[in-house]
Amino acid sequence: MTAREARLIVDGVIRRVPASITVAAALLSLDLPFRRSVSGQHRAAVCGMGVCFECRVRIDGVAQQRACQVTVRDGMTVDSE
Repeated sequence: MTAREARLIVDGVIRRVPASITVAAALLSLDLPFRRSVSGQHRAAVCGMGVCFECRVRIDGVAQQRACQVTVRDGMTVDSE
């Protein structure tokens, strides 16, 4: 791992992503879903600026975090379900 990379633990799997991007950008670059709607459809970031709330995930145990508003940190855990 380089200084420009961070370990992001997504749904229990360690992933390596650029250290300076948002969690939303990391999930999108990894082609991973953010969460599911009440009808079961995968959701993803829509606005990218915190208005739509479609990118909500659990980050480091805190639910309903907007992934587009949080910068990746090494060792951060993200749960999409």
